[in-house]
Amino acid sequence: MVTIQTAENALKTVYLGVVSDQLNLNSNPLLAKIKQSTADVWGKEIRKLAPYGINGGIGAGTEDGNLPIANGNSYVQFVSTLKNLYGTIEISDKAIRASENNSGAFVNLLNAEMEGLIKASNFNLSRMLYGDGSGILIKNYTHTMGKNFIVAGTGDDVRNFMEGMVLSIYNVNDEDYKTGGIHFKVTKVDRATNTVYFDTSFASQLASDEDFFVIQGSYNLEITGLGKIFETTGSLYGVDRSTHSWMNAYTKASTGDITEVKIQTAIDELEEVTGSVVDFITCSSGVKRAFQQHLSTYKRNLDVMDLNGGYKAISYNGIPLISDRFVQKDTMYLLNSKEFTLHQLCDWQWLEGDDGRIIRQTAGKPTYTATLVKYADLICDKPNGQAKLTGITTA
Repeated sequence: MVTIQTAENALKTVYLGVVSDQLNLNSNPLLAKIKQSTADVWGKEIRKLAPYGINGGIGAGTEDGNLPIANGNSYVQFVSTLKNLYGTIEISDKAIRASENNSGAFVNLLNAEMEGLIKASNFNLSRMLYGDGSGILIKNYTHTMGKNFIVAGTGDDVRNFMEGMVLSIYNVNDEDYKTGGIHFKVTKVDRATNTVYFDTSFASQLASDEDFFVIQGSYNLEITGLGKIFETTGSLYGVDRSTHSWMNAYTKASTGDITEVKIQTAIDELEEVTGSVVDFITCSSGVKRAFQQHLSTYKRNLDVMDLNGGYKAISYNGIPLISDRFVQKDTMYLLNSKEFTLHQLCDWQWLEGDDGRIIRQTAGKPTYTATLVKYADLICDKPNGQAKLTGITTA
């Protein structure tokens, strides 16, 4: 007979390992390439010594002269708070009772819930990877008070939205939406018109660039993604960029038509200045098509590579080049993935109560929930070893 205990055992022994592999390896080709480690985690923080520059104890001298003065490596300490990543499934009491004498139906029920959790988690992990940690899904938009939709403005789009997402709105003072923390569920995403529809209309006026749409309760609580690493002002991991110029990544604006020479120029800059070797290139689908078009114009062969997680990529001189929906439409990143680590307190685990149970009844409702959790953040040891090209003409 199928019981709550049966479901608990299945989630712990059967599903946890499978789900962890799916989220770690199949969420995103870049995430699959980044190493994961429990090192440098101290309590609720990541504290990591990052070397910069070169060792100063080197020099030439005479046969009987003084030896070079010892001057070791230079370090700064990176400090970042572990981000709390959650994923919750919900099963109704009715569904459990309906399948209590049919193990096959119960397995199908659990499979459907876990597949939904994996799909949603993969989407949001990939989105966070390219975000700036704020969780803001769109900055430039227009709307009409009393209506239930927004339209992306110039220079922005709806790539971060998906039907079923539950959102909060925060203002510039980090306060919940002025009507009292109301949540909005995305009901439709029209990518042809860059329009997002919600299940609730806006009772108050919103100000574009001042009122932010974020995943429910996630404002400024997401992992430190590429958007933050490639910022040019402020601090990163508690280190001031203006004081430490090596904390600034290489950026090239107004790139125009993408060519092998422009890509190679950025790669050469990283190798010559920082010694960083690019091993991963990611861009928007429009930029990838433009590069394919460039190759076809000059009758170049299109080589394809197989990556971890079952992904395929175009090869640029042996470097995988992939497209990702969460990269801005005119942008290409050139990365040394060896300089990235996802530091974590532990791998994905089920959230347990004091009694060791992972399935709990929702207060006041005939439903049961279980929550998957991971405490982690992304650290880039050498920000100036990464490059970004923007203003690329897309195809």
